[in-house]
Amino acid sequence: MKILIYGTGAVGGYFGARLAQAGNDVTFIARGKHLEAIKKNGLQIKSIDGDFTISPAKATDDISSLSTDFDLIILGVKSWQVLDAAKAIKPILNDKTLVLPIQNGVNNVDKLLSIIDQKNVIAGFCKIYAKVDGFGIINHFFFPPEINFGEINNEKSERILKLQSIFEKATFKTIIADDIIADIWKKFMFICAVSGLGALTRVSIGAMVANEETKSLLQKTVEEIYAIALANGVNLPLGMDKMMLGFIVNQPYESTASTQRDIMEGRPSELENFNGYIVEQGKKHKIKIPVNKFIYECLLPQERIARSKK
Repeated sequence: MKILIYGTGAVGGYFGARLAQAGNDVTFIARGKHLEAIKKNGLQIKSIDGDFTISPAKATDDISSLSTDFDLIILGVKSWQVLDAAKAIKPILNDKTLVLPIQNGVNNVDKLLSIIDQKNVIAGFCKIYAKVDGFGIINHFFFPPEINFGEINNEKSERILKLQSIFEKATFKTIIADDIIADIWKKFMFICAVSGLGALTRVSIGAMVANEETKSLLQKTVEEIYAIALANGVNLPLGMDKMMLGFIVNQPYESTASTQRDIMEGRPSELENFNGYIVEQGKKHKIKIPVNKFIYECLLPQERIARSKK
């Protein structure tokens, strides 16, 4: 496949590098010193599954210079950057280009559909613990990487099956979802809860779980997100909120979410797309979500400062 990775951070960089390693024609969109390092030294991957380097790596910051023959565009940007990414890629789409968002957040598909044609959009998300370790260097430090994806209507289409075959050859786990929207919300229940409360407490998931008070807050945060999902007609199993706490409890003690790290390090974050989204939906559906509201309001001043420096 001819593939464009739009956003070569920890997520886009890792999965794009694996796809390039598997023999696909991959172009990376990056910027600044990160781009310079990739052009000079290749895209370096440090991984628990073995280190490797894509060199030379095709990388650019000028999307207008690219052709319109991409088979797949993977969006590796943050959820608050999806709209701008959609506008940027729209001129290079052809009738068969697939656009796959794999960032966190539950309304990324809606954002894409407000800009580009539905025939180009599929839905998805990823699971990976990774970070940018330096310019041109991605560090995958825990968990077998995974991409879940599917048609918005859950059809097991020919193009979805072909994409599964391409991904499987790239040696990361691939799942075609039976209900992709429900699965996106399941991950969101986890990532929204641990990101917001993690940023507020400034400790790891394990430390939050070990303390009964913060563990209880995690549970209440998840319960509120679950209520919003049900209000939006998402097909989640009965008791999914209780099952999700069990999943959180079983995370490695020292693990933290990328959004938590962004907030703690003073960078713009996905706060608005996580707890902020739940606050917005609570107002819309007239559902009380006091814990998410408290987390959001406490973190909002820091988020505004981070964005003012952007």
